Amino acid sequence: MEKVEPTVTPTLEEPKFGFNDYSERLNGRAAMIGFALTLLIEALTGQGVLAWLGLS
Repeated sequence: MEKVEPTVTPTLEEPKFGFNDYSERLNGRAAMIGFALTLLIEALTGQGVLAWLGLS
């Protein structure tokens, strides 16, 4: 009997958790928003974030 290979590559669903493209993209965007907010807080208050939080 002859071995038959599949002719269509199955499309696998993207994982819902763990290290995947979507979670990495979301994490990067959250980091950029946090950095921009940090700069905004420093510009508006004239203090660093640690001073604004009362930690220095």
